[in-house]
Amino acid sequence: MNFKQLEAFIAFMNTGSTIEAAQRLGTSQPAVSRLLSQFEDDLGVPLFLRRKGRLHPTHQAEILLPDVQNMVLGAASLHRHVNQLRLGGRRRTLLRVQVPSTVAQAVMPGVAEAFLDDHPGVALEVLAGSYENGEVALLSREVDLALVRSPTLNSGLAMLLELATEAVCVMPAGHPLQALETVASADLIDVDLVLLGRQRSLRQQIDQAFRQERMMPQIRAEVHSVEMACRFVAQGLGVSIVNGLFAHLCQDMGVVCRPFRPRIDYCLGMATLAGQAPDPLVPELAARIVDAMAQRAGPDAFTSVASNIGSTAVPAGLQP
Repeated sequence: MNFKQLEAFIAFMNTGSTIEAAQRLGTSQPAVSRLLSQFEDDLGVPLFLRRKGRLHPTHQAEILLPDVQNMVLGAASLHRHVNQLRLGGRRRTLLRVQVPSTVAQAVMPGVAEAFLDDHPGVALEVLAGSYENGEVALLSREVDLALVRSPTLNSGLAMLLELATEAVCVMPAGHPLQALETVASADLIDVDLVLLGRQRSLRQQIDQAFRQERMMPQIRAEVHSVEMACRFVAQGLGVSIVNGLFAHLCQDMGVVCRPFRPRIDYCLGMATLAGQAPDPLVPELAARIVDAMAQRAGPDAFTSVASNIGSTAVPAGLQP
């Protein structure tokens, strides 16, 4: 068992695809498949089912994922501290935040630049991962702040800010559906779709909407992030139904959003570990992330924003 195997396992579990895992790691798909096979052989535990040329994680893989993440995070922390000692630099206050990959790519570079300029004694670690992994990371104290689904799957978490949005249909600019004020599932008959993977809760609600219309969606591609869905849409591979807030973060790709019907509400929260006071800068960082999302996505991307750290933390124009 080696570090590259651990990284490949986490990347595959987070993306659900050896191709996307390879893109995330900057390597080839055969290399990721080889590392996963070696990891499974070294552990002697069945981690994957192989069906029609694709890998599917087993229950054992899901159980082991938090432990593997802890090992990788611990190794990264050790490497970072060794580098600080080697360079003779003073230890900075480290804040760690986890957000979905779409937010990490679209929002966090600008947030990090402004936040670190204002707080030169702080170092910031940004992790990209699923909502479920964010909860686990908070509970295991691997991160100080995470963007998670609300309500959470686990107890013991406290919400600093809560956001609500709704599902939207995303299409290329100029698509015939752009003429509609809202897009219903019945409007998508014989329309190619790019949908999030079946393990996502939003996907389950989308499938239910199509079942109610007694229609079979015409799925052309499945992906594992809103950003990837919007990129596929921008390439003309179909239309998608995704989290409206994240879709609005991707509008610079040349896509257009329309509310989806039946309405699917989507609630998120900037969360910390309950029962202990976070670093004083954590609420500020949470507010900055939400503010950056509001500025990039626009107020139409939110249906509501509520703060538990004072109304001043809610972005202008979004205060309840």
